[in-house]
Amino acid sequence: MEPLTPAQKELYDWLIKYINENQHAPSIRQMMKAMNLRSPAPVQSRLERLRNKGYIDWTEGKARTLRILHQQPKGIPILGAIAAGGLVEPFRDEQERLDLSHLLQLNNYWGLRVTGDSMIEDLITDGDLAIMRSLNPDETLKNGEIVAARVEGVGTTLKRYYQDGEMVMLKPSNLNYQPIEVKANQIEVQGILIGVWRGY
Repeated sequence: MEPLTPAQKELYDWLIKYINENQHAPSIRQMMKAMNLRSPAPVQSRLERLRNKGYIDWTEGKARTLRILHQQPKGIPILGAIAAGGLVEPFRDEQERLDLSHLLQLNNYWGLRVTGDSMIEDLITDGDLAIMRSLNPDETLKNGEIVAARVEGVGTTLKRYYQDGEMVMLKPSNLNYQPIEVKANQIEVQGILIGVWRGY
């Protein structure tokens, strides 16, 4: 593709950032404000140049249809598999990418720092960051899901959830701990585990 002028690159970089953060295209007025311009003509001229050079495109006659073409894939590349036992031939071709950026844009995702070892058999250990998702209003929990639950008069815990009628069992994944059994109206499930992040 043809190189961009500084003015074109400034707009192009801003468009990528805006669309990634907001998941829709900006208006001409927003572009004018971001570029410190008082007239739409320079913005429209830059957009046409970006389109002609193959950096962006849009659907004629429809608002906010601007899209970025040939955008660099997000995330870190996953280059293959590695054995934790014997040796395997390393992969050199990129196969997929790990992109966690969407988690940063979802207001129903949040993290909890794990303390203790009651979930060790699920490979969740002290110091890990449990990434949680809030329940949807009409969502029904499945037995066996790992949840963050607040138990009346006890506190909050990370356990596997099992319900049988009016009774709920919060089961640890460590034989050294006993399950917590309470009535369903005595607990509040705050979120469902969707992943664990461990730093080294």
